[in-house]
Amino acid sequence: MTTIPETDHAEIARQNDEFRRSFGQSPRVPGRIMMTPGVADFDALVMMQIHSAIILFDDFSQDNDPYGAHDFGEFTVSVNGEDTKIWFKIDLYDPSYKAGSEKPDDPTQTRRVMTILLPSEY
Repeated sequence: MTTIPETDHAEIARQNDEFRRSFGQSPRVPGRIMMTPGVADFDALVMMQIHSAIILFDDFSQDNDPYGAHDFGEFTVSVNGEDTKIWFKIDLYDPSYKAGSEKPDDPTQTRRVMTILLPSEY
């Protein structure tokens, strides 16, 4: 997990929001989207719910975002008529994806990995 200096949080949050809202497609904030096997097993309709919920997510609070980095979210989707909790987590890596970013507020030196998972897979 990357430790972010206090002064970088607003810029990190802005970049994380751009990455999340573009679902990893913004050329200004490069990264990858990953999902756990439990999420990958969902059908296309559930995946569309998940995709939309992540893009539209704005329920950041002190409980789920204590550092103000907008790097974690939790929401519910309907799977076969049952509410199912989903998490997403954004981690910040160096450009080789081998270690944490040394300059997490600089998108030229940082790559994001957003993992979408079921809480039971944590």
